[in-house]
Formats: sequence, C-alpha cells, structure tokens
Amino acid sequence: MPKIKVKRASTTIDMTAMCDVSFLLLTFFILTATARQPEPLPVDTPASTVQIKVPDGNLGTITIGDNGKMFFGVTGPNVRVRMLERMSEKYSIGFSQQEKERFSLMEGFGVPMGNLKQIIAMDNNERGKPGLQPGIPSDSTGNNPSELHEWIIAARYATKEVNNAEMRVAIKGDAKEQYPAIKKAIDILQGQKINKFSLVTNLRTEDYGN
Repeated sequence: MPKIKVKRASTTIDMTAMCDVSFLLLTFFILTATARQPEPLPVDTPASTVQIKVPDGNLGTITIGDNGKMFFGVTGPNVRVRMLERMSEKYSIGFSQQEKERFSLMEGFGVPMGNLKQIIAMDNNERGKPGLQPGIPSDSTGNNPSELHEWIIAARYATKEVNNAEMRVAIKGDAKEQYPAIKKAIDILQGQKINKFSLVTNLRTEDYGN
C-alpha cells in the first residue's frame, strides 16, 4: 500500500506587521522622551538602606557639595517661572520672557541673584562646567536673610500658587561634605519652620552581615 505524503506546512512567518508596530512604538518613545539635564553640581551621596523614594513633583532640592557650595532646584517648569518672578520682585531684577523660558528648563543652579542672568544665557554644557557656579549665598547679612532662604520661600509660594500643594524639601549632600555645611541648610529650613525633610542617599547594596 503506498504511503500518503503529508504536505509540510510552511514555517515562514510574516514579520511585517510586528516590525511596523515596533517602529511605531520606538518613534513614539523617541518623540515623547525628555532629555535629562546634566546635574549642575554632581555629588556622591552617602549610602543607606532606606528605600523610600523622594516624590517626583512639588519638590525643592538643596544640593550641597564641592566644599560647602549650595545649589537649589524645584520641580516643574511653571513653578520655576513663578519662583523666578517672585525673586525678580524681591531683588528688583527684571527678566525677559525668553529668560524665564530658559530658566524654566534649569533643574538647578548655584549663583548669587546678581549673576543669574549670565547663567541663564549659557547653554547646558557651559553651565555645567566645574567651578563655574560658586553656589547660592547661604549666610544672612545683618537682618536680611540669605538668598538661599529667599529662594526656598519663593519656591514654596510658587508651588502653592501653581499646583495648590505644599512643597517638600530634600537635602542632597555629598558624602564627603562636612557636617557644618549640612547643618547650615537644616538651620535655614528650620528658620522657616520646616522640620520635616528628606536626605537623599544611595541604596546600599553590599552585604555587611555575618
């Protein structure tokens, strides 16, 4: 009796549709992604085992490093613009609409108020050069509070006005930074009755157990 030959099914799979979907997804992610701005003051934060994440929004961050330099940044471009407007009124320094737009893209800065225009006019690469920004003045003069104190107040008001939310504060200090610099930032916060804030650390991965 003759054997019946079973016709083999083709193993070729049409990948055209899958490739189309992949390219569409890739295009979507590229177009919607936001390039991360370089940190104005890179710091090596100390390690800890705490796994609580700092919030993504309504957050003001004081960065401390490079021998006590203090930088400040707040989340949200609209909040940054409103914060700048309040500081502009406080120090009687005007900013154009273009300068406000450029400032809204800056995640942090570390210069006295009188030098802010020069920093805003720079591109990201120039702005991030080591040693260019001397830090925001953090010492009070006479009865006048420090500029860092004023920036924090302006950011708190701006966050409330724009997002109707209370701004939370995080301190991001370099692991090699001396305690007096960290304490100075804490004193400024406590001067505004901010007694609850976050300390940014890296998650410790080494096993120190027995």
